Amino acid sequence: MRIVILDGAGANPGDISWAPFKRFGEVTAYDYTSKDQVVERSSGAEICITNKTVFDADTLKKLPDLKYIGVLATGFNVVDLEECKKLGIVVTNVPEYATFATAQMTIALLLELSSRPGMHSNDVMNGGWCKSPQFSYFLSPLTELQGKNMLVFGFGKIGQRVAAIASALGMRVYAVPHHNNGGSAIVDGYEIHFTTLEEGLKTADVVTLHCPLTPETKGLINEDRLNVMKKGAFLLNCARGPVIDEKAVRAALDSGMLGGYGADVVSVEPMLADNPLIGAPNCVITPHIAWAAKETRIRLIDAAAANLEAFLNGDPVNVVN
Repeated sequence: MRIVILDGAGANPGDISWAPFKRFGEVTAYDYTSKDQVVERSSGAEICITNKTVFDADTLKKLPDLKYIGVLATGFNVVDLEECKKLGIVVTNVPEYATFATAQMTIALLLELSSRPGMHSNDVMNGGWCKSPQFSYFLSPLTELQGKNMLVFGFGKIGQRVAAIASALGMRVYAVPHHNNGGSAIVDGYEIHFTTLEEGLKTADVVTLHCPLTPETKGLINEDRLNVMKKGAFLLNCARGPVIDEKAVRAALDSGMLGGYGADVVSVEPMLADNPLIGAPNCVITPHIAWAAKETRIRLIDAAAANLEAFLNGDPVNVVN
């Protein structure tokens, strides 16, 4: 059986092994595959593994041997699911593999906005402390999180983990779950109160987004909702770039209405040179690395291989089409 991994460098730049897949057949792994190379490299393969390489309808029709596409990620919008269904191609994804790492990155972004360790370390390394007339100095306002209100939009596994960590830091946490019937939930011993987005935005010192990108969530945080938020609040986005209106966020940062924005995602990735957030004040952006801890990537590859094994055994799991 021929197995083709089309863009393996993202999950495995060479520091871990593809051995979990090699149990099932001959594996050819490419670091990156352009759109023009997909058909050529996938021809004759029954199994294709993709992260961000696109399988659209035209491509799929040219691959008659293809039986299975394993998406090496949670999101699967790179594959035309309807066309796969018509052609009898099973598509799977890997849910929840990055829960702990994504929550960790969310809190890291929050701590950078509130305590500014990166900003101050850069200044120290450039000689700033050596020139200081006193033992301590700070380059921007610093924020203590104890007693602050956090609003978590999207209360799945990642949202719950972020809520628990924020509670441990002494924050009061409110959440907007998918189905909001009021009340609260206990997460790791901490009580998280449920609210609506509209009410939560009014009192939140920190708003953090952990929802999928859907027609309903695209542009969720726009000019109108930014104007509802407390002046100086922080906004965090480790969900998907288009969940926010980047132009509106830039304007809110420039005006000081938004106290800070921390994100691991942008609307178009890799980031475009004309993205409005480049150079924005009080803005911290990382290049979609919340999932990239080595332990997390090993978990991802093991889970994707387990998906393939289940398919080959005639009992597929994590099927998205």
